[in-house]
Amino acid sequence: MKTAVVAGGAGFLGSHLCDKLLNEGFKVICIDNLITGSTDNISQHAGNENFSFIKHDITNYIYLPGKVDYILHFSSPASPIDYLHLPIQTLKVGSLGTHKVLGLAKEKGATFLLASTSEVYGDPEVHPQKEDYWGNVNPIGPRGVYDEAKRFAEALTMAYHRYHGVDTRIARIFNTYGPRMRPNDGRALPTFIDQALKGEDITVFGDGAQTRSFCFVSDQIEGLYRLLISNETEPVNIGNPDEITVAQIAKEIIELTKSSSNIVYKDLPIDDPKVRQPDITKAIQVLGWKPKVTRLEGLNLTLNYFREMIQN
Repeated sequence: MKTAVVAGGAGFLGSHLCDKLLNEGFKVICIDNLITGSTDNISQHAGNENFSFIKHDITNYIYLPGKVDYILHFSSPASPIDYLHLPIQTLKVGSLGTHKVLGLAKEKGATFLLASTSEVYGDPEVHPQKEDYWGNVNPIGPRGVYDEAKRFAEALTMAYHRYHGVDTRIARIFNTYGPRMRPNDGRALPTFIDQALKGEDITVFGDGAQTRSFCFVSDQIEGLYRLLISNETEPVNIGNPDEITVAQIAKEIIELTKSSSNIVYKDLPIDDPKVRQPDITKAIQVLGWKPKVTRLEGLNLTLNYFREMIQN
């Protein structure tokens, strides 16, 4: 039985990865300091002899006895509200944390997967974004704590690959949504859903013409898993190229929820990307992967989850 360590495994994507790896027959060790994660996301595995949870901050030394075959680094605040509230922690987990888990991968001879982000492209001047685009990032802006932490993590991952021979993978993850997102997450889609279900005004920043591309979580996890078991060591975009304006997604959510909410417009945050759409040619060719879940299907599944959360 292969053993996989998921750092950040009690978070949104990390917990879904734990589910996937267990279903694929792995033994899973979940590590999380629970700053933005929650044990509610992994409670379904309580009593499973193939699953264990360690509360730990990976910016500190990590000791794990025994064999480890895969390490997946998903530790980081990942929404603007989180990383603007936790700027130092975001920078530390992207730098010190990445260094610690790469060191563990080197020690164990494990394959290492870094959860990077489309934010490495910044406010892009190339559209859609391909993996060979180097990005347009403001390193000293308020979003720079996340963008640059991930860019540094990519550089460190490739250094360990080239210098130490660590078997590495880099996933550039685009906007993903689905069950286990937090209503107060701060990202557009969960915020809109939460506001619509409560009948509150829906807050759109700027004129709403900026675009995003939303990938349902089950598609994202399948892409990540295929990357993990592939031989691709350079970055791969994983996301849904179905591009939509922020204003349009707000209107869709109002229609789906039959909400009385109104859309209100507020100033656009500093360095907020104007466009975001992945070029997934590489994922299709190398991983044989592309998203399957339509936005309507994904939104309905997500709405059902949020309705249950609000009722409880």
